[in-house]
Amino acid sequence: MNYEQTIEYLYSHLPMFSRVGAVAYKEDLHNTLALCRSLDDPQHKFKSIHIAGTNGKGSTSHMLAAILQQAGYKTGLYTSPHLRDFRERIRINGEMISKDFVVDFTERTRHSSEAIEPSFFELTVAMAFDYFAKEKVDIAVIETGLGGRLDSTNIITPILSVITNIGYDHMNILGNTLPAIAMEKAGIIKPGVPVVIGEYLPETKAVFLDKAHRENARLVFAQDKYHVSELSYTIQTLQCNVTDTEQKITEAFSLDLNGIYQSRNLCTVLAAEGLLMEAGFPIGPEAEKFALAHTKSLTGLHGRWDVIRENPVIVLDVAHNPDGIRQLLEQLKAISMPVNKLHIVMGMVNDKDISTVLALLPVEARYYFTNAHIPRALHHETLKLKALEFGLKGESYDEVNQAIKAALGIAGPDELILVCGSVFVVGEVREESFR
Repeated sequence: MNYEQTIEYLYSHLPMFSRVGAVAYKEDLHNTLALCRSLDDPQHKFKSIHIAGTNGKGSTSHMLAAILQQAGYKTGLYTSPHLRDFRERIRINGEMISKDFVVDFTERTRHSSEAIEPSFFELTVAMAFDYFAKEKVDIAVIETGLGGRLDSTNIITPILSVITNIGYDHMNILGNTLPAIAMEKAGIIKPGVPVVIGEYLPETKAVFLDKAHRENARLVFAQDKYHVSELSYTIQTLQCNVTDTEQKITEAFSLDLNGIYQSRNLCTVLAAEGLLMEAGFPIGPEAEKFALAHTKSLTGLHGRWDVIRENPVIVLDVAHNPDGIRQLLEQLKAISMPVNKLHIVMGMVNDKDISTVLALLPVEARYYFTNAHIPRALHHETLKLKALEFGLKGESYDEVNQAIKAALGIAGPDELILVCGSVFVVGEVREESFR
C-alpha cells in the first residue's frame, strides 16, 4: 500500500472515536499492551510526560514540547485528534512522522493488528511509541485521548504527570459528576511520579490529594503556586506577568497562543517545567521565553483562538464543551467585542452536552449553523432547530466554508467571525480561502 491507501485502511478498518463515538472506546488497556508487546514494548524505551485534562491539555502539551525542543532535547509529541493531516498526531521536534514510517508500521503490524482488533486510537498510540523509541527521543510529551485511567496512553510510566483541569465532557464514558471525572483523569498518577494539577475545584481537590497520597506522588497545584496579572491581548499575542507566590518573583511572558485562557495553561506549564528541571532536564530562561512566544511555529499547533484574517477578524477555536465555550466568552468580553457585532459559525457532534453549550451563547449574535462531514456530526438543520429553543437565530449550511463565506458577506470590517463547537468543523476550514 502507498500512504494514501494506508490511511484509508486505518480509517476504514479500525473503529475511530472521532468518527463513530463511544463504540470505538475500549474500556481496558489489553489491546494496547498486546500491540506494544508485539513491538518489544517501545513505551519503556524513552522518558515521557503524561498529560490529561478536560480542556487545555493540547495547548499545555505543545507549550511543554516547544520548551523542551528549544532547550535542545529531541522531543516527541503525541496529541489527538488531528485537524487536517493524520501525521499531526505524532511529531519529533515539530516535524510530523514520515509517511514512509506510517506505511511501514501499518504493514509490520497488520498481522498482529488483525488478530488483536485494536481501535484506531490504540494502533496510533502504539505507532507513536514505536516511532519515539526507534528515533531515540530524549523525552516525549504524551497527551491522553480522553479520561486517563483506561486511556490507551496509560501504559507508560512517565517522569511527570500533568492534569490541566476537570470539567464536564464525555460524561457517557467518564461519569456524570466532577469527582467521578476527576477520578478517571487521576488514573494517570503513578507511584512515586510527581504530578501537576493545573486547576482544581472544591469537589475535585480531594480526589487528587487522595490519589497522590495513595501513590506517594508529590503533588503541585499550579493555581496556588502562580498568580497571573497585567494581561494584555493583541490580535496575535498575549502578554502577562506571572508571580511565583512562594519565591515572590514576577516575570513577564509573551505567548503566541493568544487566548486569554492560555494564561492558566501557562501556570501549569511553568509548574511542570520546574519539576522537569529537578528531574534532570535543565531549561534556560532564553529557551523558555522563545518557545512560549513561538509555540505555533515550533510545534504546528492550530485551532486555539487562531486568528486567520483581520477586517473582519476570523477566529478558529476548537472549544466544544461548556467550559471551553465559557473560556471563549471570557475572551470576547476581555477584548470588548460587542455581541451584536459577533458572527458565530458553529457545528457540534451529537454526543456532546449540546443544550448546556447553547444555553451559554449570546442571543444577540448572528449564527451560521453547520456540520463536519463525519458520522458523529450533528446535522446543521437539527442544530439550528435546537438553537432556536435558546433564542439563537441564523441560517444553516452543510459545509463550514460556505457558512464562513456567508458570514463574510454580512460582517462589517470591525466585526468578528468565530468558528467553534467542534475540532472537526475547524479541521475542515480552508484557511487559505479567507486570508
